[in-house]
Amino acid sequence: MNLSQSKLEVSYRPLATLAPYERNARQHSGAQVAQIAASILEFGFTNPLLIDENGTIIAGHGRLAAAHHLRLDEVPTITLRGLSDQQRRALTIADNKLALNASWDEELLTFELHNINSEGFDLGLTGFGPDELDKLLRPLDGAAAPPGEFAEFDESVETEHRCPKCGYEWSGKPA
Repeated sequence: MNLSQSKLEVSYRPLATLAPYERNARQHSGAQVAQIAASILEFGFTNPLLIDENGTIIAGHGRLAAAHHLRLDEVPTITLRGLSDQQRRALTIADNKLALNASWDEELLTFELHNINSEGFDLGLTGFGPDELDKLLRPLDGAAAPPGEFAEFDESVETEHRCPKCGYEWSGKPA
């Protein structure tokens, strides 16, 4: 285990100085690149590309394709220094696969999507397709209340809070 990585610094690099890793096994369809581009337009470039010292992409091939699609001049990058060739190649795979190993709390996801949708936000920007959204946006049983044991509260009062799902605790006025 090598935790000696220096502090990460974001630097903006011209697209012309970056190169995709030629053996990247992760594929991005035109439709998915368009989704990433739409996300960048809505939220900004929130996730820098990870590159090696030579400007080769380690993680962020889809974001690079979206940046080309949007005709951006430059993108945020983080240069990972000191990785062995094996580490760099393994990270290219792990960066994609580790996210796929997660699952959704469908009850919380449905609640969040219902709320975002009721506020008029374009749910297409979440990455879910129409069929997935139709399934997830099925009518809620009863009123649109959060799942679990959430208490009602007066937003003007500073109180202690605890998430019933994960146990995270915080104090203050709800955002």
